[in-house]
Amino acid sequence: MDTKKKKKEKGKLWKEFKAFISKGDAFMLAVGVVIGGAFNAIVTSLVNILLSVCTWAVPGGLKGLVSVLPAVNDAQKGMDPAVNLDQEFYASELQGLAEAEAKAIYGEATVNGTPTLVENVKATILSKYTLHGTKYTYNMSAVIDWGSFINACISFLIIALVLFIIVKAINAAEKKNAEFKAKLQEEYYQKHPEERPAPVVPGAPAPTEAELLTQILAELKKQNTVGKTNA
Repeated sequence: MDTKKKKKEKGKLWKEFKAFISKGDAFMLAVGVVIGGAFNAIVTSLVNILLSVCTWAVPGGLKGLVSVLPAVNDAQKGMDPAVNLDQEFYASELQGLAEAEAKAIYGEATVNGTPTLVENVKATILSKYTLHGTKYTYNMSAVIDWGSFINACISFLIIALVLFIIVKAINAAEKKNAEFKAKLQEEYYQKHPEERPAPVVPGAPAPTEAELLTQILAELKKQNTVGKTNA
């Protein structure tokens, strides 16, 4: 008995799920999500192209548009300011700074005998700094990423413009469709004037049920009289 009940509940659940996914709203939502994801990739690529052209002369391109705020405590000053590992340094200086840091930690003789120590120190530096264009910035420092902000603003403007164009096109199509339907309806009423609804006077009260019945009876009597006359 329990097995039959469970099967019945599963069948009911499956039917409800099929009814849900077959609804137009759910289907259109899924289509919108897929199209939105693809459109986002297009917008991102377009923004990157535009910004790359606009920031052609900026060292490091758009990603290089960052500002490092002054350090307010020792934790923000850099990994080791004594060897110029400050809040920021150029990528071309990485190898030299790694060698200087390794010698400061292990000693020059040890570093010369074990070159891999420099690579280990370099890996440690890269874990504490982030590359922005042609510069590395210390992760503990306060950084204003102007490039990401500009990227987000331009992406928003492009998406808003495209959506505006789409909505405008849809509204224009709906307006033409409404005008076409109104034209067909007017042509129909011209051929069948008896079916044209009475004009509604602004501010006039809506007809009561009794008044509507009276109008229907009068129309039926009129049609009956015309039919007898023709006979």
